[in-house]
Amino acid sequence: MLNFIRNIKKNIVTTSVIALLGVMAIVDTASAADYNWRFANLYGRGTAFGELYEGLAKDIEKRTEGKIKVQVLYSGEGVGTSGLLAAAKSGLITMAAPFQSMHAGELPAGVVEIGLPGGTDNPDELYKLFHNDGWDKVLTQAYGSQGLVWLEPYIQPAVYIITKKPINSVEDFKGLKIRAPGAYGKFLRNLGASPVSLAWSEIYTSLATGVIDGSIGSNMIDHRDGNHVEVAKYMYKLPLAGAQVLPILVNKAAWNKLPDNLKKAVQEATVEHAKTQLAMSKKWESEAIAQMEAKGLQWSPAPSDADKAAWKKAGAGLWDEYAAADKYSKELIDILKKTQAQ
Repeated sequence: MLNFIRNIKKNIVTTSVIALLGVMAIVDTASAADYNWRFANLYGRGTAFGELYEGLAKDIEKRTEGKIKVQVLYSGEGVGTSGLLAAAKSGLITMAAPFQSMHAGELPAGVVEIGLPGGTDNPDELYKLFHNDGWDKVLTQAYGSQGLVWLEPYIQPAVYIITKKPINSVEDFKGLKIRAPGAYGKFLRNLGASPVSLAWSEIYTSLATGVIDGSIGSNMIDHRDGNHVEVAKYMYKLPLAGAQVLPILVNKAAWNKLPDNLKKAVQEATVEHAKTQLAMSKKWESEAIAQMEAKGLQWSPAPSDADKAAWKKAGAGLWDEYAAADKYSKELIDILKKTQAQ
């Protein structure tokens, strides 16, 4: 009996030592980095875009030779989608990849940045707009005014609407509850729909239970990765926006603690991330469409001239509406109008 008790004590001590060593190893790994960052994004683990953000985190660690350690937080892991901007501003997280449409009230200029209906889908034109025509300077000030550093933005593909019922004409949008935050929601309201603001992770269940009748995705890959076609099989052919441009943000106080060489390394990593996002998005979009069609996705009939005219009209007033939102939005819209007039 005595030996039995001694063995139990020995096992407990051994287990405790192993556990303690494990904790010490974790602490030691964390302390090996000069800066420990938390990077939150919109997507769940195992999604295509979630893996791209993981790649950005690893690239930052590599380029800084481990001086910056980046922990990636996925959707629902501590910070909700609608709380990303506030969490980055407060320092709860260090780095964020937000969906600006979820933060229209906090930073109206972000809704202009992402791309209003009627904007270009040409990557070269978008790059010029951001880096040559002055949008980068305006957005640096806009985010900077809220304690954030705006880094290299990245381009994602067109925004489409998936619905539970077929849309044979724009008239069929009337009365539908559609997940569409920001300017997308205002656009659909102009077509008679009722926009709803939900996180990406809530779309599937909301469609399945009838809380909503349809949803935008940030792109086709979102619809594929969310398995939305299982509960909504119809896609309208006209995109709400031809492309989306999204930022990588860093808490300004954390950024200011970095020496210049590490700031440069992080900036270079986000530039490389933007290139990867564009390249993979194009590849994944065609794959996503084929995979969803194999699961029963059906496209709406070709839109009539009347539908196209109604579609264009629904977005016509949004530019002026957002220009009136704040000074940064107006500066962005003024630049946009100037470039389109050239």
